[in-house]
Amino acid sequence: MSNHKSAAKKARRDAEVRLRNRSNRSTLKSAVKKFLAAISTGNKAEATALLPKTLGVVDRAVRKGVVHKNAADRAKSRLTLKVNALA
Repeated sequence: MSNHKSAAKKARRDAEVRLRNRSNRSTLKSAVKKFLAAISTGNKAEATALLPKTLGVVDRAVRKGVVHKNAADRAKSRLTLKVNALA
């Protein structure tokens, strides 16, 4: 338990931020899973349509501070490579 008023306030703020980050991370994971499901079915048209939306969600996660920019760039590259690999 916090011994100072400022420490208690920081704990409250941290709890709010943690919930917000969890929500953003969940949205990111759901979008990527939906995209990977389209890839696994081999439906290139659906995957191509989902790619920009998924990349947008990844970029939003970077802006929110949930994912590091380099990690997001790596993920976006890998997702794009998967779409391009579909024949």
